[in-house]
Amino acid sequence: MPLEDGDPVRPRGRQVNGEVSSVPRLRGMGDPSLRSTTAPGSSRTDVLAEGWEPGPAPGDGDVTPGGAPQQERKPEEALMTELSELVQEVVKSSSWWERHGVDISILACSFLLLPAGFLCLRSAQAIPFLVGVLTLGVVHHTLTVKGSHLASHNALTKSKSWGKVWAVFFIELCSAFTVEQATYNHVKIHHGYTNIIGLGDSSTWKLPFLNRYVYMFVAPLAVPILTPLVALDLLRNVEWKAALRTLCCMFLGFYCHYWLLLHVSGFQSPWSALLCMLLTRSLLAHPYIHVNIFQHIGLPMFAADRKPKRIHLMSLGVLNLPRNALLDWSFGHSLISCHVEHHLFPSLSDNMCLKIKPIVSQYLKQKKLPYNEDTYSSRLWLFLQRYEELMVHAPPITELVGIQ
Repeated sequence: MPLEDGDPVRPRGRQVNGEVSSVPRLRGMGDPSLRSTTAPGSSRTDVLAEGWEPGPAPGDGDVTPGGAPQQERKPEEALMTELSELVQEVVKSSSWWERHGVDISILACSFLLLPAGFLCLRSAQAIPFLVGVLTLGVVHHTLTVKGSHLASHNALTKSKSWGKVWAVFFIELCSAFTVEQATYNHVKIHHGYTNIIGLGDSSTWKLPFLNRYVYMFVAPLAVPILTPLVALDLLRNVEWKAALRTLCCMFLGFYCHYWLLLHVSGFQSPWSALLCMLLTRSLLAHPYIHVNIFQHIGLPMFAADRKPKRIHLMSLGVLNLPRNALLDWSFGHSLISCHVEHHLFPSLSDNMCLKIKPIVSQYLKQKKLPYNEDTYSSRLWLFLQRYEELMVHAPPITELVGIQ
């Protein structure tokens, strides 16, 4: 695929359906200083923060093979700068409603649907009961996925103080996870080092001991149970005050849900209430797992000391899925149809990612850069066919020539 100024991109291997199938390189698995980066609260937390302001973005100042001089990197840095300026013009011309109001309204509507969902569960008839399960399931994933994701990027408000409040509410109270670890793992590592082997390569989503059908169709049902267990294990890496706050929020979130099922929905036994909690919290667990692996795994992977510049890294290693009304509402545009835009400009809200999508897609295509898009069914079939290669074995490192 040619780049600007005629620079070719030549992967070691072949390209099939927009994906690079390359020969594994075992050397250069990453800078030791990056692999030893520790979690929040440690003195070695030196991973670059997210940012999208005009100018070189995180990852744009890395040393290239052979110690390339600074002037050789300027054309590629200028790409991100130019795209950032185009996006910033759109953001500045957008109203508060477009920047934050639309997504806040979706979250507010979800809260307003909670009483209806709990009351529907009181019915002894099948249809109202199923409506209640569906309502609570969609609301739960809207708050825990969309709300937590926006809060982790401080995309709900310009205020950092309020941003922290919303992060604790959505990530800890609603999602039963700790803010510090969620922000570190997602914002600092996954976004800072997208598809970099050993860092942001989505390996946390891999369970190689499971076969393809169990992983894709059975294991997601355990997400509501595994999430708090993983969160409890990660509390060892945070300060005791943050750990205590997280424990209190997790307990409050679970207990409120349990109490409402008993006293509002009218469940007669604790076990029936707990079973309903599991059912509603796992309602959209399958697309949640699928979306997280579809949009990165199977795309080019890089070694930390051989990664391309940020705009190339995100255009190569991120994929958009088609718009879907249910998933757009529950997960947000930035996780579904605007994932490329989100990785390039992570501090923007879902609605703003949707608004800048035509600009980003047109710009990348104009510069002859990849703009990966695929359907949900196509990715599902791909993972079922190539599960061993993509989810069990170590991914090959892609060598790209001409963009460093």
